[in-house]
Amino acid sequence: MRIGKQNQAFTAIATSDSETITVRGLDLCDDLIGKINFTDYFWLLVLGDKPTEAQRDMMDACLVAIAEHGLVPSVQAARMTLAAGPDAWQGAMSAGLLGMGSVVAGSSEAAGRYLAEVIAKAEADGTDIETAAIASLQDHKINKRKVAGLGHPQHSGGDPRADRLLAIADELGVSGRYIETLRILGKHAPGIIERPLPINVSGAIPACILDAGWPLEAIKAVPLLARAAGLSAHLFEEAQRSIGFIMSHKADEAIAYDGKTSSRNTKAAE
Repeated sequence: MRIGKQNQAFTAIATSDSETITVRGLDLCDDLIGKINFTDYFWLLVLGDKPTEAQRDMMDACLVAIAEHGLVPSVQAARMTLAAGPDAWQGAMSAGLLGMGSVVAGSSEAAGRYLAEVIAKAEADGTDIETAAIASLQDHKINKRKVAGLGHPQHSGGDPRADRLLAIADELGVSGRYIETLRILGKHAPGIIERPLPINVSGAIPACILDAGWPLEAIKAVPLLARAAGLSAHLFEEAQRSIGFIMSHKADEAIAYDGKTSSRNTKAAE
């Protein structure tokens, strides 16, 4: 059964025959292996063209910034999965990547879409970004919504990763409308929302790479690729010295049961 339009059965990414493998119009063995770094190859695979030096450096910086973030829930899920199935690296890696949602790591996509929304609103209304940003923040306050890309529970005075990425974007000359919009939001949010809301790394990453030329529709690929590297480190460490069951045990100790009491427990208590 066909669902939707299916009259364009093509791919422009790769092909092969008995003698060659072609990726984005380049010979894998002659033009790419040993001649291109992985960040350039990532950009080429997704967009079809190699990045400029500035685009590569910006992407590199973003990948490094988000690759590792300690024992967050997605990492714990991956490590506990490997502890339960030591031979299932692929399952453990999947557990970690599937745990990247709108709160951790996947928040970069939400921030990128929010920045695009503010810019689009300014263009539609024929106003400037600052006016659109202020109106959006006021609407967030009225409806008690979180502002994507702003705020951090630990770095209330400013997320150092975000500050560094924005500085690199300025140095590389890629700063544009997305970074301008993010900075305007960061300027006005604390006063409008009435609490500290510094620009966080989830806001800086999409702003930087969107201004560098990365497509909005592929934002999620960046934290996914970066976190795969961090998860690899955690899974290798888990295989060498496991803490998966320790984390599981600590969670069991930390969570108290407040459900109904069985008849047997009631009698025992008497």
